[in-house]
Amino acid sequence: MPYNETIDSRVTGVISGWGTVRKKMFGGTCHILNGNMLCGVYKDYLILRLGEDQAKDALNQDHVKPFDITGKPMKGWVMVEVPGFKGSLLSQWLKKARRFVESLPPK
Repeated sequence: MPYNETIDSRVTGVISGWGTVRKKMFGGTCHILNGNMLCGVYKDYLILRLGEDQAKDALNQDHVKPFDITGKPMKGWVMVEVPGFKGSLLSQWLKKARRFVESLPPK
């Protein structure tokens, strides 16, 4: 199943102006900030890099699960189903990811 281009367009709309670079990865898209992966779209999921602590907390929310497409979850990442990022929730999720990624050293 290809990635959801509508979700990717929504993500791009929110993060435009953040200085990200968009790349195709893992059968979907990934947006990179300062050389670090920030977020992306995999199938019908929003994927977010939140760091281990925030990702653990996020997993307690509805429509959020570990980012696992290979049988081994990526630490610090989550996948959010469409109902979990409707409306202004998308921006809130992306801002959380941005705060974490901006705390990392540039690559």
